[in-house]
Amino acid sequence: MLRHEFRPGRLVAGVTGLVVATVYGGDAAGSWDVPWYAAIPILFCGLVPAAVAAWAGYRVRRRRAARAASADGADAPARTSGSHAIR
Repeated sequence: MLRHEFRPGRLVAGVTGLVVATVYGGDAAGSWDVPWYAAIPILFCGLVPAAVAAWAGYRVRRRRAARAASADGADAPARTSGSHAIR
């Protein structure tokens, strides 16, 4: 059993943060010269894929949960549309 579920959006966002930290760490160490506005395109090019990955992961988890609920069948009534005839 897994301890927690996989969150691909958080992984991509974390890697983006590490890239920004590495770039500015190299600037602080004197390895290269980075302008102050360099974080904007790095963040944009990292956080947009992170959002897409988070959305895709959400859809996969939601589909798996729906598939597991429909396979079980014990919790849900036969029809859930609300059109039960009450006598």
